[in-house]
Amino acid sequence: MVYTRKNQRNLTGAERKAFVNAVLALKRSGEYDEFVRTHIEFYVPDGDDGLRVAHMAPSFLPWHRQFLLEFERALQKINPRVTVPYWDWTRDNTPASSLWSEDFMGGNGRRGDFQVMTGPFAYAHGQWEVSVNVTEGRFLTRDLGRPKDPITLPTAADVSQALADPVYDMAPWNSTCRSGFRNRIEGWTTATGNARFRTHNRVHRWVSGAMLGAASVNDPVFWLHHAYVDSLWSRWQAAHRTAKRYLPEVAPPKGDPQHGQVAALHDPMPPWDIEPAALLDHSRIYRYA
Repeated sequence: MVYTRKNQRNLTGAERKAFVNAVLALKRSGEYDEFVRTHIEFYVPDGDDGLRVAHMAPSFLPWHRQFLLEFERALQKINPRVTVPYWDWTRDNTPASSLWSEDFMGGNGRRGDFQVMTGPFAYAHGQWEVSVNVTEGRFLTRDLGRPKDPITLPTAADVSQALADPVYDMAPWNSTCRSGFRNRIEGWTTATGNARFRTHNRVHRWVSGAMLGAASVNDPVFWLHHAYVDSLWSRWQAAHRTAKRYLPEVAPPKGDPQHGQVAALHDPMPPWDIEPAALLDHSRIYRYA
């Protein structure tokens, strides 16, 4: 049966509570931290050697689609009615948005150490200890909008510009691509300062704190952010039905700097060994409201 992922602003109180409770149950079981470990392991920059599947590569979108599905299935083992909601950051774009309420994601971090003090994921409430990290911090942190170095969330115009690109991705298949839908959404540029980051990357920077870097899964808002990114990929697919739905179709050959570093259409993506080709259509699993 096809289920629906809803905009978080349209969740009922009961739906918000069910989602939070399922996430907390995953945390208590230790399974949530396994998702953090997976993201850390596969966050491979394009300056490193070896296969990149999660970031700075064409498989950024299908890899995270499968990652979301794995998380959602884990939640549904706890409560079959739970789905991952999405955060449309072009609309809910301030720290006053309902997303950050005490009964859902909790609020901003406090001054000084940026520790989140409100909501179900506050360390002080005893249910959310950051135990898998690339730093030694044990509590969830946020610095919404980064007042000392201000950054804004992406706009509807930014999204429209990305959606208008008719090509999925292009060589050199990494963070330096100047065009292609994948990198316009992932958000790498050659600019400097905050202009270096756009769309997906800019959202991570705006939330800041735990949302920066490989361990960003430690902030549960990660899932709502990536559900929206996934919905944008769905919109791009619907708008460009005659375009190649994933590139490259064939892996870069020997001698190409990207040989062995990117997943082609039918290359298995670790850790699940699922091909990007298997993730191009989610219509039999879920839809977006």
